[in-house]
Amino acid sequence: MTKYVINGGNPLYGEVIINGAKNAAAAIIPAALMVDGTCRIENLPQISDVTTMLKILKEMGADVRIANKNTVEIDCSGVRTSRATFDMMRKIRASYYLIGALLGRFGNADVAMPGGCNFGGVRPIDQHIKGFTAMGAKVTTRSGIVSVRTDSRLRSATIFMDVVSVGATINLMLAATLAEGMTYIENAAREPHIVDLANFLNSMGADIRGAGTNVIKIRGVNRLTGGSYSIIPDQIEAGTYMVAVAGAGGRVVIKDVIPKHLECISGKLREMGVSVVELDDSIIVQRMGPLLGTHLKTMPYPGFPTDMQPQMSTILCMAEGMSIVTEGVWDNRFRYVDELAKMGGQMRVTGRTAIIEGIPQLTGAQIKASDLRAGAALVIAGLCARGITEIEGISYIERGYENMIDKLTALGAEISVVYEPDSPLMTVRNAV
Repeated sequence: MTKYVINGGNPLYGEVIINGAKNAAAAIIPAALMVDGTCRIENLPQISDVTTMLKILKEMGADVRIANKNTVEIDCSGVRTSRATFDMMRKIRASYYLIGALLGRFGNADVAMPGGCNFGGVRPIDQHIKGFTAMGAKVTTRSGIVSVRTDSRLRSATIFMDVVSVGATINLMLAATLAEGMTYIENAAREPHIVDLANFLNSMGADIRGAGTNVIKIRGVNRLTGGSYSIIPDQIEAGTYMVAVAGAGGRVVIKDVIPKHLECISGKLREMGVSVVELDDSIIVQRMGPLLGTHLKTMPYPGFPTDMQPQMSTILCMAEGMSIVTEGVWDNRFRYVDELAKMGGQMRVTGRTAIIEGIPQLTGAQIKASDLRAGAALVIAGLCARGITEIEGISYIERGYENMIDKLTALGAEISVVYEPDSPLMTVRNAV
């Protein structure tokens, strides 16, 4: 089985460049279905989730041209179906964004329930359904397929979200863009990639205001036209490298970022005794001494992101004293705890809360990633640990991080990719 092998204990020094945001790309690529013309999307990360979504559009009839490794041109004028390949859609969470885009384009959609990382059950889409219904659609679910139908063009509505939901906010923004009249989404999510989606749609001719606040107003337009757009830097990729430096030690300049998007992460690292210096479009992270324990709770933006909880919990395992981590978004995001325990981590989980007793250092072990961010956390654990760490389940990690191994190697990490014996790539690619 393909795995990462890490010889831990090396501090990290140098510079790392952050790629485009995975979560923004996951919403913007489906939005291309609504554009009447060619849209050029720049700063796309080279990750498997992006590749899968582009394949879905291509199988639906879109013309997808690769301009360079991080830029694509998409023309969806040839798409004639509101149904995508279900097997491919089940591979990624972002599959449900096709509902809003296809509703806007065709007034109908047949989409598989979302896949991707599993945090203990089927991802609820009740807020999506509530919004689509308010806009005049009829929604049925059967055998893992969501079918949405309208008799005519979607109508405007005022939709109050019972809970803050990033996915539902994005889906309803997509559907409302080509709907009739003014739609209000109240108690909307405010994450940076929601603002990025709104900016993309507006650059194509949409009329969306208030993205980044808790009330988003969308005045429906008759059509979107083509254009070019560059995706924002990935907040979570940047945060992952910030935490890696904090755990392993060293000094790294993290470039091509928006420091404001990272304020909650920077603040927690400073509480732990880490130096974080913010510049215009970069951040300098330096480990100054022993890590100090702290408490954190994940919340919707601008709170501490759930996608950074496993990484932060990992280095808290090596912080002085006791730390308490409360997961405020997902029910079961502590599945990586058993893997850290193999490395000596002391974490006790009750419900959504983990109590962490810091130890001086983790020890290398054979471990397995259970989801994307847990996988990133285990890589950080391996970088910090004494001895050799072998990580299986790396396909999860490659869903969301472009060239992670090469980037870490350039910073001084000792890490290799070991391919399974029957693989055509049967070799060990040392990244040192």
